Amino acid sequence: MKTPAEIAKSYVTAGTAKANQSLVNTFLLSILAGMFIGLGAVAANTVGATVESGSLAKLLGAMVFPGGLAMVILAGSELFTGNCLLIIPLLEKQINALQVLRNWVIVWIGNFVGGIITAAITVYSHQPSLFSDAVALTHISTAAAKCSLSFSDAFLKGIGCNFLVCIAVWMTFAATDAAGKVVALYLPILMFVLIGFEHSVANMTYITLGIFASGEYADVASSLDLSALNWANFFTANLIPVTLGNIVGGSIFVGLVYWRTYLYKSGE
Repeated sequence: MKTPAEIAKSYVTAGTAKANQSLVNTFLLSILAGMFIGLGAVAANTVGATVESGSLAKLLGAMVFPGGLAMVILAGSELFTGNCLLIIPLLEKQINALQVLRNWVIVWIGNFVGGIITAAITVYSHQPSLFSDAVALTHISTAAAKCSLSFSDAFLKGIGCNFLVCIAVWMTFAATDAAGKVVALYLPILMFVLIGFEHSVANMTYITLGIFASGEYADVASSLDLSALNWANFFTANLIPVTLGNIVGGSIFVGLVYWRTYLYKSGE
């Protein structure tokens, strides 16, 4: 197992490679990551719809969601939230700020494309019809709740989420085999979902699912208050503040701290 100091050095190499990857490959791999995380979101909603207890539904969803990040790590893809750690090779002067911003923008857009694809396949294949439309109700109510957050709540929940996600990614670098990497990431990801923190890439699917399903399953949605569930609120009440929070949580609270602890050399 690698020590934290060894992980820091390893990420400098890995992050530099990410920043220097071709734009086409970065975009294609980011679509895959959006789909992987999106499938974790679909699975979490689906298993949660099978039980009446809200707390048990939350726990079951949190237990299956880590499969999304496991696919991101093991199958190979580009995830915006994890790439907030690019602050480390940036501070090591192996890449520049333009490369970081270019990677973040391309990966964020690609993740969004992947999330929309996953949501469209899910809703229009009528997956939400499972359990007598209970899954549709979960998809829609989850999305509506996320679009009803205040800017500050969404921002702070975004910080908490990506602190845990980037810790999970960091921990996978400690392991040298696939099983070890999955074990390493599992609990931090379970924790962020169980707590109710906000993940920008997951929300690209969660909220799109709800928007699509509210139209396809209008009768199911008739009992819900969907006044906040629209594309405008998707961005202003959730995606923008959550994305900003994710950047702070991953880049500052994880990337900057570990760089300062393990790589910073005074006087240079």
